[in-house]
Amino acid sequence: MSKRILITGGAGCLGSNLIEHLYSNGHIICAVDNFATGKKEVIPEQDRLQVIEGSVADDVLVNHVFKDFKPDYVIHSAAAYKDPMDWSEDSRTNVIGSINVAKAALENGVQRLINFQTALCYGRPTSIPIPIDHPTKPFTSYGISKTAGEAYFMNSELPTISLRLANICGPRLAIGPIPTFYKRLKAGQDCFCSESVRDFLDMSDFINLIDLALDENSPLGLFNVSTGVGHSIHDVFCAVCNYLEIETPEVPIAPIGSDDIAEVVLDPAETEVAFNWKAKFDFQSTIQNQLRWYDKFGINDIFSHLAVPAKAKN
Repeated sequence: MSKRILITGGAGCLGSNLIEHLYSNGHIICAVDNFATGKKEVIPEQDRLQVIEGSVADDVLVNHVFKDFKPDYVIHSAAAYKDPMDWSEDSRTNVIGSINVAKAALENGVQRLINFQTALCYGRPTSIPIPIDHPTKPFTSYGISKTAGEAYFMNSELPTISLRLANICGPRLAIGPIPTFYKRLKAGQDCFCSESVRDFLDMSDFINLIDLALDENSPLGLFNVSTGVGHSIHDVFCAVCNYLEIETPEVPIAPIGSDDIAEVVLDPAETEVAFNWKAKFDFQSTIQNQLRWYDKFGINDIFSHLAVPAKAKN
């Protein structure tokens, strides 16, 4: 049975991949995006897919979309992150935008909302992998604003699932070390690695979980979404070199910046039990799937929620 699904941030990496998947399954979709980081051409308007340009920070627009489209489900993927010093924009989109979406969803009887949350909500964790009940202590503008937005959803009467996400890899990924290394190595440019460790999840595994979360009988609440296995940024660099058949050079290792975190690896144990779900793709397969997509479609802009890193060291 088809669902009416509103997706905010529909032109972003996660939103656009979900639109392709859900559209192919016969659902009726409305996408909202201001195209600050997403590309308009990746979600062309067509039968069963309505595309609206605008920001979730615009309460008039949000209310109009909800009343006109009448969604049964909402996937809240919209987020501001491209300028780590633009606190005002982060607050407008990630806090006020979330409030606008929450209020409109409540007023229009939305059956379920799925919110996407950054793993940066945990700040500098005291245990690895990070359990879902770990305290939230964000310290970056992106982390702080996204955590505030999540709190509004979770403290409302809106049936909400908030997914705290690992690094999701898939078509149109434009943030992080994988596209950066691929683009620079292909151009013969120098690279450096940070000392950080992260977890990486394949888009197919992520989409499988979303299908489960859209089931009206699935649980509500907070859930980590991850393989639960961490890899260093140097591991990513080596994987990209191996894929490109480049002899892995020695590269400078940059210390963790003041706005960065040494290790972020989420514990998905409760998610695996609650949804009977588990990631199927391992690290090497995930990286290779990502790089094959770049081979075919290339890379445009690359964004980061971090400030310019400290000078790398040898």
